[in-house]
Amino acid sequence: MKKIIPLTCILFFTLSISAQTDIKEEKKANEPQAVIEFESVVHDFGKIYEGKTAECVFVFTNKSKVPLILSKVQPGCGCTTPEWPREPIMPGQKGKIKATYNPGSFKGSFGKGITVYSNASNGQVQLTIKGVVEEIPKEPQSPVKIDVGGGF
Repeated sequence: MKKIIPLTCILFFTLSISAQTDIKEEKKANEPQAVIEFESVVHDFGKIYEGKTAECVFVFTNKSKVPLILSKVQPGCGCTTPEWPREPIMPGQKGKIKATYNPGSFKGSFGKGITVYSNASNGQVQLTIKGVVEEIPKEPQSPVKIDVGGGF
């Protein structure tokens, strides 16, 4: 009997917490949530040159009836730098995320991810930049004329 009472109390306590959590989640599900929609989630730079930064802009729209808040925009590595709006994007409004890629001395194909964290119901969005980094072309040198004389 002494073991039954504590077990009953624990069971009752656990069920009441679970019911409260379910009610909170149900309320949350009924509230309008933000929706983010990008015009494109991939940008192909094509050919760029080593040591030269490249920039692109990802345009998005708040497709909901509540403000959209971007909490963080996280690049996959240090060679990519994002810039994003810190103020809420109102319903129906557009926003932009600028991505700057610095290849440094890297040469070859690349693909980099940028994760967008927000209050949107469609969760995290993965943006991608890609392209090929090539060596800077050398300027052609004009032929050098040498006059050796001789009257020819």
